[in-house]
Amino acid sequence: MTNLHLLLKAMVFAAMTLLCGLPAAAQTVLSKLLPDVVASELVEGADAFGAIDENIPAVEILKAGERIGWAFVTSDFVSTTGYSGKPIHTMVAVDDAAKVIGVDLVKHSEPIVLIGIPDSKIKALVAGYTGLDLVAEADSGGTAHELDIISGATVTIMVIDDSIVRAGLKVARQLGLGGLAVEEKGTGPQYEINPDAEAASDWMTLEGDGTLRRLSLDVGQVNEAFAAMDDERAAKRALTEAPETTFIEMQAALVSHPAIAKALLGDAVAQNLDDWLEEGDHAVAIVGRGLYSFKGSGYVRGGIFDRIVLIQHDVSVRFRDRMHKRINTIVAEGAPAFNEADLFKIPADSGFDPTQPFRIQLLVQREVGAIEKVFTTFDLGYQLPPQYIRAIAPAPAPQVPAAVEQVTDQSETDAQQALWKRIWESKTTEIIVLGVMLTVLTAVFFFQTFATRNERWFFWFRMGFLTFTLIYLGWYANAQLSVVNLMALFGSLVSGFSWQAFLLDPLTFILWFSVAAALLFWGRGAYCGWLCPFGALQELLNRIGRALHIPQWTLPWGLHERLWPLKYMIFLGLFGVSLSSIEQAERLAEVEPFKTAIILNFVRAWPFVAYVAALLIAGLFVERFFCRYLCPLGAALAIPARLRMFDWLKRYKECGNPCQTCAHQCPVQAIHPTGEINPNECINCLHCQVLYQSETTCPVVIKKMKRRAKDAAGPDLTRFVGHPNQQQTPPNLRKD
Repeated sequence: MTNLHLLLKAMVFAAMTLLCGLPAAAQTVLSKLLPDVVASELVEGADAFGAIDENIPAVEILKAGERIGWAFVTSDFVSTTGYSGKPIHTMVAVDDAAKVIGVDLVKHSEPIVLIGIPDSKIKALVAGYTGLDLVAEADSGGTAHELDIISGATVTIMVIDDSIVRAGLKVARQLGLGGLAVEEKGTGPQYEINPDAEAASDWMTLEGDGTLRRLSLDVGQVNEAFAAMDDERAAKRALTEAPETTFIEMQAALVSHPAIAKALLGDAVAQNLDDWLEEGDHAVAIVGRGLYSFKGSGYVRGGIFDRIVLIQHDVSVRFRDRMHKRINTIVAEGAPAFNEADLFKIPADSGFDPTQPFRIQLLVQREVGAIEKVFTTFDLGYQLPPQYIRAIAPAPAPQVPAAVEQVTDQSETDAQQALWKRIWESKTTEIIVLGVMLTVLTAVFFFQTFATRNERWFFWFRMGFLTFTLIYLGWYANAQLSVVNLMALFGSLVSGFSWQAFLLDPLTFILWFSVAAALLFWGRGAYCGWLCPFGALQELLNRIGRALHIPQWTLPWGLHERLWPLKYMIFLGLFGVSLSSIEQAERLAEVEPFKTAIILNFVRAWPFVAYVAALLIAGLFVERFFCRYLCPLGAALAIPARLRMFDWLKRYKECGNPCQTCAHQCPVQAIHPTGEINPNECINCLHCQVLYQSETTCPVVIKKMKRRAKDAAGPDLTRFVGHPNQQQTPPNLRKD
């Protein structure tokens, strides 16, 4: 009881920690990563790091005691999230002339880099930014250098490139390197959108006055651009269409101006657009036709539109699927027909100024090998015409007390809060659907006697629920929990807890809270048996295998019982590794096939796909093979599941002695031969509760039915009739 009391205390403390949160450590990424970086490996000839600047997270680079430059981590200055949704930490060194003298990719979680593409290849490409002139980048708007891209890692490389340039310019300006100075805002003329401005109603006029801007490329121009590249293979793979054939005609307009939105989209769509945008957000309409698509297919696989990016000075906005809407109809008179027409949201916290010029950069690719591509870029420049903006007088700078100046650090926190709130609002439909799923499942568990009364109905309900879990939660929403989430949570609790990172994925956040509640009521089975997409995939494939008459193997109880501990050993091993290196633990967590089968839809290197295929094939013969013996997440959930408050699964005293029906039919062999259900292994499929009420399978129910039928038929009087000369009275008719 003492141990249980202490364990309950620990759980209460953990729950309070989750509810209240621990204060986040006021520590920059630079200060965290700097101890692991060797100065000489970042900059040739350097021998040490000096002091960190008092105003910004940049550290001196020393050679023989003299400062030769400054080092910083890009994620301290710009948002550098890629496919993984996690920051890409690149350390950059610049000298006093604002030239890059060293670059190192120090930390990332990009799946395409962790697998398939050697990390050394990415590091070599990143190191190639040495020599980049940030002064030239400032003059050209970030296009003074050529973008080198590795096939298969387009988005990752573009994000790294963008972060190096933008963060480098911010550091150079704040430190005054290369003659660059901080851009002072509010000292010159300022402008704002004029909501009273009107727009023309016909397409030709809108093009003529600059409301619409165009990028038009024909096949000849694109072939010439690739022919001018250093890679001769690009010229050899020239397009064969006639040179005057339209490669792409792309046009753009800033439709967050109400007049432009109404002119192009109509009143109803303009109103919907206004509802879609939050305060400070803007939107650009992009339409295109020709041989080349400006959208591509990257957003389908990874949620990122990898062929276009909005650039304005140091600001770059890469669009994701949640920032996108299709345009069904263009109402402007004389509008041409386009293959693609889409709206893209520009978030308020991006720093975008609608009154200043910007450009849409188009990435064009050409295949030069079986899996290799080369890339070049073209720009569509845009500036809102003067009739849509008006000058405003700069407001006088307020006198800020010294005590208030210390609060400015909260701006980043506010921006993070605004970000996750927008993400939650953009996922409203998905959140509602998940809420309905959880409500239905909770109702089934609370009223399991009624739900499992009809065996056929319950079977098809379960198959339908698992199918929805796999397709919707898994392949569509990517809401697959992982043991990596638990290791990240523990790491956050140790280093300084913050809600922000966990709130950025609404479905995963909700699922973890529902799992925590379910552990107290039903154990791990609520998730493992119903809400795990990979578990659903295994069970559905096994059902298909049964329909195809694939033999089912039941392991001997002794062997089965000795294989159980494997998943606990795997979990404890991963947890132990995570104490010293979260990154290494994440790599070892590939023992979970979730990323390959659910998140990346089997689009990975062949060893990972082969591993998943082996597990699924094993699951055709041994139902939920991975769940039973290898799943570290199931093991992690099983440990606190021992503390569940209720035993919902009903049993008869005859279960296990002599009846073994449920034990033999349990899909995961979670019922001991003596009749006890092992809560560590039970997935709450409720099949035993179906059998508990079965009038054709359960011997106890069948026996009860026979007794009731016999009682309903009345007493058997013939057994009280003896010798013909003897008269006997039935006991219930005797008068004592």
